[in-house]
Amino acid sequence: MTHKTQPLNNRLAVTKEWRSRWFSSKKYKENVQQDYLIRKYILDNLKGASIAKIELERSANSVSVIIYTSRPGIIIGRAGTGVEQLKKDLNKLLHKKVRFLSGEKRSDFSLPELRIEVREIRESDANARLVALSIAEQIERRIPFRKVIKRGLDRVMANKDVKGARISVAGRLNGAEMARTEFAKAGSLPLQTLRADIDYAYVEAITKYGMIGVKVWIHKGEKLT
Repeated sequence: MTHKTQPLNNRLAVTKEWRSRWFSSKKYKENVQQDYLIRKYILDNLKGASIAKIELERSANSVSVIIYTSRPGIIIGRAGTGVEQLKKDLNKLLHKKVRFLSGEKRSDFSLPELRIEVREIRESDANARLVALSIAEQIERRIPFRKVIKRGLDRVMANKDVKGARISVAGRLNGAEMARTEFAKAGSLPLQTLRADIDYAYVEAITKYGMIGVKVWIHKGEKLT
């Protein structure tokens, strides 16, 4: 069953934290919709920024958007102009989409203040999503998948904090007529141990033969609570 369960969801409140942190008894629907739109817009429009994850925290009158990336300069821009433009674009999008879904009049509708914080990830080879993005990008550039997997696994295992890893690709590999799954594994990967700190990510690579799914698991030891 551990291969059927999403490793991050399975470890919430054990070794992982929620990526949306807020409570609401009245505007739950609107808040969920805002969270989805914020994440989707950032990931769709900043694909070259190597974004690992986006966390959202809400207070009474504000929403804090925390972006974890290995390329903060792409998001921040010169003198912070990139962040300001992103804030304007998100406000415009949310005002249009969320107001329509809520059914409120323009004069009665208001959005919380957006605050954007960019945090740099220095060890990108130990982050499952960043590794998966790199592998997907190389597959889209038609680099042989076995070479990509081996090179990616070697870079992950070179990190001193990593105890084990697994990289899996599935689809019409190298343009084969029949889809199949190939994987490489190194070290220990205890999926059934909930206290094991396992990072997981799934990314899609779009090729001329169709979509190829890339999955990455990285084991970083155990967390004692």
